[in-house]
Amino acid sequence: MTNSAVQEFWDAAACGEVAYALGDTPAERFANQSLERYRLEPFIEKFAAFDEGLNVAVLEIGVGMGADHERWARSGPRRLCGIDLTPRAIELTSERFALQGLHSELQVGDAEHLPFADRTFNMVYSWGVLHHSNDTPQAIGEVARVLRPNGFARIMIYHKWSIVGLLLWLRYGRLSSSLESIYAKHLESPDTKAYSKSEATAMFEAAGLKIVAMDVELSPGDLLAGGAGQRHKGRLLSTLRRLWPRRLLRLLARPLGLYLMIWAVRPANVRAGS
Repeated sequence: MTNSAVQEFWDAAACGEVAYALGDTPAERFANQSLERYRLEPFIEKFAAFDEGLNVAVLEIGVGMGADHERWARSGPRRLCGIDLTPRAIELTSERFALQGLHSELQVGDAEHLPFADRTFNMVYSWGVLHHSNDTPQAIGEVARVLRPNGFARIMIYHKWSIVGLLLWLRYGRLSSSLESIYAKHLESPDTKAYSKSEATAMFEAAGLKIVAMDVELSPGDLLAGGAGQRHKGRLLSTLRRLWPRRLLRLLARPLGLYLMIWAVRPANVRAGS
């Protein structure tokens, strides 16, 4: 699988564009997408800590419709850059920024080959993107390369042992089906990946990044909330949505969430990619 297939999938519509970007004008669509994003995923704000972008160089990998990128812009960074594999996402984020009078260096780019010099950024942020890359370890290595020593990475990738994974396996799997193949074939773009905590730790350490914190959160998919599961419509899913014990899951099943949130640093004495 190549990244061209991933690009084609997401260029049809950016994440959240169909389900949440509702309204009669572009301004309404962007506002509604942001409101729904942070309603369904309120933990993004704590994870990102957007205010820490003040007076530093920030890169976001995978800007999507630009909701998070707008928050980074409003934090007052010294330099803000955003890349996305898809022209559609760059078009939408550019339109959002033009409406808001904000600035960022936006360009189409591949996370496996970031178009920036070594040690360019104080912070690299990516929410739910790098697991779609054909070579995720290579993309993590690129994050390390463009970070300055003591720079921070805040990366969310998918967690293997999730309720979403179980639901997909129950619907599409057989006794011989691996969870990896289920994610690759049935979760979002082709060849999507998910990682255990130990696999993620090994991948980040191989890139020269030190993980300082790691947490798991329930996604809208785990909770069958919002527009989750649009690829898997059917009577059974509709019934599950009505009966799903969301309150109980929030109380007891957070370790089985799809979102693996990783805070990492590039140590000053470690060479990226080592």
